[in-house]
This record gives sequence, C-alpha cells and structure tokens, in this order.
Amino acid sequence: MEKRIYPQAIESIVTPEPYGRHSFDDAKEAVAALQMLYDRNTRFLRDSFAKLAADGDITKRYRAFYPEVGVTTTSFTLVDSRQAYGHMPTPGHFSTTITRPDLFESYLIEQLRLIMRNHGVPVTVSESETPIPLHFAFLEGTHVDGTAAERIKRPIRDLFDVPDLDGTDDQIANGTFEVGLGESRPLAPFTAQRIDYSLHRLTHYTATSPQHFQNFVLFTNYQFYIDEFCARARAQMANGGEGYAEFVEPGNLVTRAGESQPSAGIAPLRLPQMPAYHLKKANHGGITMVNIGVGPSNAKTITDHIAVLRPHAWVMLGHCAGLRNTQALGDYVLAHAYVREDHVLDDDLPIWVPIPPLAEIQVALQEAVQEVTGLSGYDLKRIMRTGTVATIDNRNWELRDQRGPVQRLSQSRAIALDMESATIAANGFRFRVPYGTLLCVSDKPLHGELKLPGMATEFYKRQVAQHLTIGIRAMEKLAEMPMERLHSRKLRSFSETAFQ
Repeated sequence: MEKRIYPQAIESIVTPEPYGRHSFDDAKEAVAALQMLYDRNTRFLRDSFAKLAADGDITKRYRAFYPEVGVTTTSFTLVDSRQAYGHMPTPGHFSTTITRPDLFESYLIEQLRLIMRNHGVPVTVSESETPIPLHFAFLEGTHVDGTAAERIKRPIRDLFDVPDLDGTDDQIANGTFEVGLGESRPLAPFTAQRIDYSLHRLTHYTATSPQHFQNFVLFTNYQFYIDEFCARARAQMANGGEGYAEFVEPGNLVTRAGESQPSAGIAPLRLPQMPAYHLKKANHGGITMVNIGVGPSNAKTITDHIAVLRPHAWVMLGHCAGLRNTQALGDYVLAHAYVREDHVLDDDLPIWVPIPPLAEIQVALQEAVQEVTGLSGYDLKRIMRTGTVATIDNRNWELRDQRGPVQRLSQSRAIALDMESATIAANGFRFRVPYGTLLCVSDKPLHGELKLPGMATEFYKRQVAQHLTIGIRAMEKLAEMPMERLHSRKLRSFSETAFQ
C-alpha cells in the first residue's frame, strides 16, 4: 500500500505591521484612514500571492485583516430621531468591518458625519479580527494566471484565508443577530465579507462593475423595456447627456455625454443572466435598470446583492395578469399591498410580516403617471388601479385546479398577478431600501382575454415606451427629494444600525 505523505503544519503566520487604534473627529479623515489601511492590507495579500507563486515557499501562512470603524456612546440622551439613521439606539460600543472604501467613500463620510453630529463623539479606525479572503483582495478586473496557482504545491486555503460563509449571512438585516457577551453591537447592516461577496456576484450576474450602479434602480421582467431604455439613453448621450453624464452597458461599455458610440469597455460575447444598464449622474444620482428575467428566485438574487450598495429606492416595472374584468390590456396597477406566494423569502422574512406601501414612492409613481398620460383625478381611474398585487412561484398556475388559487386571490382582493413584485418589495422592506411597484396589464387569464398573434407586438410598441417614461420620471422625482424624507422610519426595527 502506498504511503501517504502529509504536509507539515504551518506554524508561522505572516501579517502586515500592526495598525493601532486611531481616533478621528472628522469623517473625511476617518474614511481616508480606512482607505489607507484597506489598500495596504489587500496589497499585502496580492504581493504575498505573487511572491509565493514565484518562489514556492509553502512554510508560511499569510493573513491580513479588514479595517474596522467603531464608535462608543455612554449616554441615554435622546438625539433628534426624525431621521431614520445616523444615531445609536442605546449606549455601548458599535463597530463594523469595512471593504472598498473607494466605492463607498461618499456613503461612509455621510454616515460617520451624522453619528459625530448626533452623538458628539469621535470614531475610531483600527484593524478588525476578520481576515480578508485572498479572493476579495484582488483588484476588480484582475486576471490571475492559472499556472501561478498550479506552482503552489499546497492547497491555497492552507496558505491564505478564503471566503467563509459564516461571515456572509444576513442576521443583522433580518433582525436575528444576537450580540455575544463582551462583543460590540453592529454599526452597519452588512459586514465587509458579506459586501465583498455581493460585489463579486453583481459583476457576474450583470456584467457591469459595482461602481457604475446608481442609487435609483428600476427592475423589469421584459427585454422590451431594456431596448427602450437603451435607445433613450443613447439618444440622450448624443444630445449632450440631458443632465446625465454617462451611459454604461454590459461589458462596462461607456458612452459619455456628447458621444454617439462607446469609448471604453469591451462588449461581452453573450449577455449575462441579469444584464444591467446605468444612466449615470454625479454621486450615483442616476438610474440603473436591470432585466431580472422571470421568477421570484431571480428577483431575490439580484436584490440580495444590490442591497449592499445601499440604494435610495428600487421600483418594479413589468407586466402582470389583470385579475378584474373591469381592467383592460395596457392599464396600470400601482401596488399598495402584496400577497406573497413566492416563498423564496419565507426563511428570512416570515410570511406574517406585512409589507406596507411607502407614501413617498406611491406619490411619485402616481404623479408620474398623471404627468405622462395627462390624466388626473377621477379620469386617472380609467387607466390605473391601486390595489393588492399577488406574486407566485408557479408560472403555469392556470394548468392546475384553479379553485384554490382563485379563491385566495379573491379573498385577498388582489387585482394583479406576477412573479417578481412582492419579492422585490419584501427584500426592500428587509434591507430598508424604499420600494414600489407599477405594473402594466398584459393579459387577463381569468377572463379568457389573451393577446392574439400580432397584438403582442403592437401592444409592446405602444405601451412599453409610456410605461418606461413613467418609471424614469418617478425616479427623477425621488432623486429630487431630501434623503431624510425618502428613507422612512417605517422600515426600521426596534434595534437598528446607525448606518442607513
């Protein structure tokens, strides 16, 4: 029998020089320190991997840690809590690990500025006890030569830290996180490793860099909407931008204001699973649109990852089945409640949790419909109905015994049925991202009213352009709104993180 030879245990761990705890009274200086520490530690891991691949020394383990920002409060003095974030609920020490300070610079500065203002205390920057996985230390777009890894005669996980699923859960956001004895309380809804995981997934699913995502996100379940969005965006760029600076497509194709063709990026050989398109403004103030395809699983997947970017709002624009005989093809449905039969979030957000309508989003959508259609008041009721939207996970529910589903839909007072809206709204509720839904009736299966051959093409030509115009106008209205008004306290639980 062949004798196995096991590698010797690694007793030496190589790390960068220790970084002590530093206190800051200025948010910009604190974020600059976080950036310096993050750059230093990720560079250490990249350089160590390159050196290891070159000389093959497998007698050492290499480790570097995420930066950490913390704050301590000692008083129960009530702060001005009209704003939904920017303050701690109780005295104590609060902290969070930080990744990609370059991407989150404006966000971090604003969150730390509010904490300092509201509590009158400094923040501290230090190294955390959470190692940075080697995979997350490489710069975005870096290509690692496969032969380099082959030259390392030992499993990579023996020599470097790798992603740990224990650090990528959503217990903080779900409100199920329990603070251990002597541990600090969470300062932010996501840990650094959870954010890194999603940033990598976003690139994979959308074929665009996280840096291009804007704070106002439109989701759709039809390519027709994307085609219309792209045509408009390209025309706007050719006309000087019309208030927008760039248009970015999959492959990070960048068309700048005043240009008619992309001047950067490489078109992908094929579109990704959920391609994203970004009409950009300064400080991420523009609009991102994502074709999530069909189904609640896709809806959950993409919102799980976009949530770490802390957008200001997301809205679903798509097609639905109209459930009332009084509805006509092309009518709009403004959701003010949701029946969740999608099931993909049942373990994270119990089905008994209500998903409330958010007044700010509802008003913006209704006003946009009025402005674009020219209808208002009682006349608006001819083309738009406000009510309950049901989301299901079975596209072919009509092929089964309909008595059960139809009875539930009737009892719930549902007026429309789709496969994504409740999922997107529920994840908005879960992640404290303001959400809304405006759907367009494309068929009425309960009443035998389906589109005939040829009708579909004409319907989409006529209705998609108007529907998209409404969605864009609503997002522009939300962007004009003060953020402290848009981020409502309705989405906050008993013990919330100070970060938005």
